[in-house]
Amino acid sequence: MTSSAPAAHAGEPHDATHASTLNWLRAGVLGANDGIVSVAGLVMGVAGATTQRTPILVAGIAGIVSGALSMAAGEYVSVSTQRDSERALIAKERWELAHLPDEELAELADIYVDKGLEPELARQVAEQLTAKDALKAHAEAELGLDPEALTNPWSAAGASFLAFALGALVPLLAILMPPTNLRVPVTVVAVVLALAVTGFVSARLGGAAPQRAVVRNVGGGLLAMAITFGVGALVGTGVG
Repeated sequence: MTSSAPAAHAGEPHDATHASTLNWLRAGVLGANDGIVSVAGLVMGVAGATTQRTPILVAGIAGIVSGALSMAAGEYVSVSTQRDSERALIAKERWELAHLPDEELAELADIYVDKGLEPELARQVAEQLTAKDALKAHAEAELGLDPEALTNPWSAAGASFLAFALGALVPLLAILMPPTNLRVPVTVVAVVLALAVTGFVSARLGGAAPQRAVVRNVGGGLLAMAITFGVGALVGTGVG
């Protein structure tokens, strides 16, 4: 008599990943980048409509609060879904270890053979790791997961919230501190530099070429600021 369960090993990744470890960094970089672009576009739009500091300040603070909360909520939902998937994979692995121990041991040995160990040594390693902590050994080798350190949605949400707020402060301070005639150029320079940094960091975290990421990041930010400033100027002229 056989027990009903998910098909063994279906869709299980065998390449260890570091996505869990870098999740909060990724969330932080994306949050900072979004904060810079979103609030830069917002304050530039208001600056295009008025030279008064109070409307710009109010719009900037409102943008920071709403944007940071939105980023945190979105990241929490996204990472919670990822964590649920990780838990499902761990539960599946636990079932397989309980009901298919020989197959699981052979699979673990095969993984180490694929990594370059001799079959006999790979079998010994698999047996020793299984005897010490079977679930952790198989989850790490087969799924790239540590059952005791799954992705934390609260950490990702917190990183996104703080990063968005910190990134958003760059354009807000840049547009409020200089004299009126220097607001726009100072903000543009500050935003370009900030976006260059976040583009470089995001590319390095993803293992991509930083030049393309920086150009794409800066170009998108400049376009957003130009459009919103133009819209603000048109609306301000029409209202005035």
